[in-house]
Amino acid sequence: MKLPRTTLILILLALGLGGFVYFYEIRGATVREETKEQKQKIFSFGEDDVQSLTVKTKKITLNLERSPESSKPKWLIKSPISGPANDAIVSYLMDLLVKGNSERTLSTPAKQLGEFALDPPQATINITLKNRQSHQLILGKSNFNGRFLYAQADPAAKSDANTNVLLVSTDFANAVNRELSEWKQPVDNSQKLPPLTIPKPTPTNAK
Repeated sequence: MKLPRTTLILILLALGLGGFVYFYEIRGATVREETKEQKQKIFSFGEDDVQSLTVKTKKITLNLERSPESSKPKWLIKSPISGPANDAIVSYLMDLLVKGNSERTLSTPAKQLGEFALDPPQATINITLKNRQSHQLILGKSNFNGRFLYAQADPAAKSDANTNVLLVSTDFANAVNRELSEWKQPVDNSQKLPPLTIPKPTPTNAK
């Protein structure tokens, strides 16, 4: 039996729509999700991969290095002073670097980086891994609603071409904008208190 031309066209359209839904919605969803995850991740290294950090802000340039000893503290301050670092403070920053995501990526002309406070930057974090690979995160100002910071991860050498500007958590600003005293290991005052002594009674002369 010969199908009417209109019916045949509708069948072909249905088949075509079904194929589109399958390839775009089902198979394409997996590819898009993988791409999305790949773009959101700032860095791909793990915490144990990091050997040293340099945090540079407008107030301070701090060099941190992983302690060669297995015992605490895990991190040492190498400059501008030498001594044990506050592991909790360093771990907070490290957690952001390892797990941090970029909410969005903006393709921006290099000459406009100053508008995001990225040239010169508000802060710079240089990361050196145990395998001697290096990474860099440059932090700028907050975006228009204050929810995110403008940033650059491993920026390429300066050129006239467009560069990627990321939107990252404002927690990065909280992590790096600290006084030197906060980076130092807290002093356990309980170990420095002198032993408690009870004064002896003063003898009195009997009358």
